[in-house]
Amino acid sequence: MVLLVLVALAVTIGIGVWRGSTAPTAVISGATPSPGATAPAGRIYVHVDGRVRVAGLYVLPAGSRVVDAVASAGGFADDADRSAVNLARVVADGEQLIVPAKGAAPSAAAPQADGAADDGTIDLNTAGADALEELPRIGPALAERIIAWREENGRFAHVDDLLAVPGIGDKMLESLRDHVRVG
Repeated sequence: MVLLVLVALAVTIGIGVWRGSTAPTAVISGATPSPGATAPAGRIYVHVDGRVRVAGLYVLPAGSRVVDAVASAGGFADDADRSAVNLARVVADGEQLIVPAKGAAPSAAAPQADGAADDGTIDLNTAGADALEELPRIGPALAERIIAWREENGRFAHVDDLLAVPGIGDKMLESLRDHVRVG
């Protein structure tokens, strides 16, 4: 069983390496884009750091997953804690992805696959529709509008940015404020 899991992981990383070798463009490690720079249409910036072979800032196709970001950074370092990274999660523009070392303590309030954190709040920048629908007064239509706004405008910088989402006003924002965060 363990061998099957390791083979599946190796195939997944291999696919990511193959996809990563043709699609992303690496931005020189340590370089920073000019102020106000945005990724080309259909592309996102992802900062990959920690226990990878070549940490740095990478430009990836929109909709890329963690496996693609890790592959762009040359793959995992030998001492990386591979089980601490959800390779299937979609990465967001402006995200910093840190791959921990084996035995390292997890960071406080690390986002989970559903966008939730240990403190019970939902990260507006990573939450999927299911997680958003668990918020007070948020149904499927409003959850989709939040995700659509995020895809069109980039990451939420502040919780108050929810006011720009059609259907969210001051009263709803106040009811959500204690349940959401931006990561």
